[in-house]
Amino acid sequence: QVQLVESGGGLVQPGGSLRLSCAASGSAFSSYHMGWFRQAPGKQRELVARVTSGGTSDYHDSVKGRFTISRDNAKNTVYLQMSSLKPEDTAVYYCNRVMFGKGINAWGQGTQVTVSS
Repeated sequence: QVQLVESGGGLVQPGGSLRLSCAASGSAFSSYHMGWFRQAPGKQRELVARVTSGGTSDYHDSVKGRFTISRDNAKNTVYLQMSSLKPEDTAVYYCNRVMFGKGINAWGQGTQVTVSS
C-alpha cells in the first residue's frame, strides 16, 4: 500500500487560489497514474483531475481551465493548483492512485478547502 499525505488546504475567498500537495511513499510512484478527488458534504467523492505516469492530464468539466494537476516524480509528490475558486469547490480533497477512474489505494486524511467570503 502507498501512504498518501495531503496538505495545502484552507479558507480562501471566491476567485482566490490554493496549491494542494500530496506526498506518496514507495519507490514505484513514477509508474502510477495519480488523481485528485474531492468530497463535498452529502455528496459522493468525485475525481476532478488525473495525471498519467507519462504526464498526460485530464479534468472534470467543472474544473477545466481553473485547476492544473502536476507531478514531481523525484519528490514522489503530486500537486493541484487551483485558481478562480468558487464556493462550489468547497470540499475535502484527496489524492490517490487512479485506475479506471477510481482510487485504488487506502485513502489519506484529505485536506479541507473552503471557499467563502
